[in-house]
Amino acid sequence: MFVLIGYVVCLGCIFGAYIIHGGNMAVIIHAIPTEMMAIGGGSIGAFLVNNQPKTIKAVLGQFGPLLKGSKYTKARYMELMAMLYEILQKVRKEGLMSIEKDVEEPHNSALFKKYPTVGSDHHVIEFVTDYLRMMVSGNLNAHEIEALMDNEIDTHHHEGHAPVAAVARLAGALPAFGIVAAVLGVVNTMGSVGQPPAVLGGMIGSALVGTFLGILLAYGVVEPLGGLMEQKLDEATKEFQVVKTVLLASMQGYAPQVAIEFGRKVLYSTERPTFLELESHVKKK
Repeated sequence: MFVLIGYVVCLGCIFGAYIIHGGNMAVIIHAIPTEMMAIGGGSIGAFLVNNQPKTIKAVLGQFGPLLKGSKYTKARYMELMAMLYEILQKVRKEGLMSIEKDVEEPHNSALFKKYPTVGSDHHVIEFVTDYLRMMVSGNLNAHEIEALMDNEIDTHHHEGHAPVAAVARLAGALPAFGIVAAVLGVVNTMGSVGQPPAVLGGMIGSALVGTFLGILLAYGVVEPLGGLMEQKLDEATKEFQVVKTVLLASMQGYAPQVAIEFGRKVLYSTERPTFLELESHVKKK
């Protein structure tokens, strides 16, 4: 919703100011089809050349989530930490082998089904179960698992950053394609110097629309999407960092109550529950 509101405010204020100053929208509307063919077609072609199919697919897959609010809310993080608390409590009371079946068959685990929001996210469950499996095996110490977690989180972040970088490159190219469209318009105008001044003026105006559209699309449409994609990537990475912090605290001998407190401290202040909020939620669960 905020994405659409932002675009309405951005485009409304820009074109509103143009109209208030006496601008003629007919000139822009008349030039848009051909200018967009040059700018849009050129930038899309360059985008396809500049990115692998998996990156293009990742970019297209981002548009739906961008129009929705963030799923990484305080309630989601509280549910995640309640789930981790219950797992660690079970390990503390019954031993590591008690969670072996939960780890091997998470889709059939009553424990994970108890937490539907994070339990249905296969990325989170896979991350949790992979490292619980290593803890059950007992072959790796806390430092080795921490290094492995860091590598996996870095890989996840770099992989998620590929579509962000692709959109940023597209935004950087749009003003240049706008200049290309404008230069072609000037070339066309210079080839028609025998026309009346009114006709030449319209042709020059159409050429300048190309530069205007290239800059507007770059900084008013595409680059803001890239910034939003990057923020959502940081939120997704933060969830893995919470899991990492809680599991490592447990491996170092801290009680489950203390381990989830370590995880709570990792969260951004806007989503971080208070100590009492988290304690109350965990006890209720």
